[in-house]
Amino acid sequence: MSLTEKLKFKTLEWAGDHLRVLDQTRLPEETVYLECDTVDEIASAIKDLKVRGAPAIGIAAAFGVAMGMRKREFQSWNELEDELRRVISILAGTRPTAVNLFWALERMRKAAKTHHEESPGQISQFLLQEAITIHEEDKSMCERIGEFGSSLLKDGDTVLTHCNAGALATGGIGTALGIIYTATWQGKKISVFSDETRPVLQGSRLTVWELQQQGIDVTLICDNTAAAVMRSGKIDSVIVGADRVASNGDVANKIGTYSVAVLAHHHGIPFYVAAPSSSFDPAIPDGGKIEIEERSSEEVTDSFGKRTAPAGSDVYCPAFDVTPAELVTAYITEKGVESR
Repeated sequence: MSLTEKLKFKTLEWAGDHLRVLDQTRLPEETVYLECDTVDEIASAIKDLKVRGAPAIGIAAAFGVAMGMRKREFQSWNELEDELRRVISILAGTRPTAVNLFWALERMRKAAKTHHEESPGQISQFLLQEAITIHEEDKSMCERIGEFGSSLLKDGDTVLTHCNAGALATGGIGTALGIIYTATWQGKKISVFSDETRPVLQGSRLTVWELQQQGIDVTLICDNTAAAVMRSGKIDSVIVGADRVASNGDVANKIGTYSVAVLAHHHGIPFYVAAPSSSFDPAIPDGGKIEIEERSSEEVTDSFGKRTAPAGSDVYCPAFDVTPAELVTAYITEKGVESR
């Protein structure tokens, strides 16, 4: 049995003629799967955070391209290519920061181009197979990240993580949490502190739920408790994921990651970034060039249907921040551990 098969849930699953997506906006109260069979449904799921996490977004987008192209009849390559551009544009407009989205879309475009001399029907089949391959590759990459990263954890260690970089964010066992799963399945006793991750609470709603599903010892803390638990000596390492890594090593990840990195540096705690190589963007020289998505003010003022700020409050709500490379102890990818 592969490590991925040990998971108690599936984030994304190709069901033969449509994509089943675990609706993460309904967690932890309900486990609901969306049955998506159009590009618009996939785009909406990405935009509305029903599927999230850089690798999972890329996988969903790849299937979105395949589904967007399969129900159309094309008379020529040029006609097909025009529609392919339109479909890719819809998906590219969903979320700007996660590089895996654009990596997957470009890979799908190249797959179609490679087979442009085939019939339109055959090209659609090639696109579906490419999406399936991207999904399978991510499962394998997550397992290799887990294997390399688990070597950094000792029996009895406690890890702090921010946001959700687990199976819910990928096609496999996850990146940051995949390391924890792997170490646990190796027989090591690993405990986790999970930041709640304001304002959408991915840490409390998703990471805690996911770890509980797998029987991992996890303690939820408010974001502003991280400094106190580090100072108390309860944290052995910090492991986070990444939505994009610039060529100089700067890391864009969920808002609040930078704060955690600064705190870890101050307290002499290793700060690890776990991500597949598809999250590394050589076209971006440094973090200052990464486009940071801004979310709706309602995510702060009316989170989960409860008003928590006066009406008309000015709100700044970036979804991500950038952690400078000098604060990263090492990057953990499917290729190994690269120290700074």
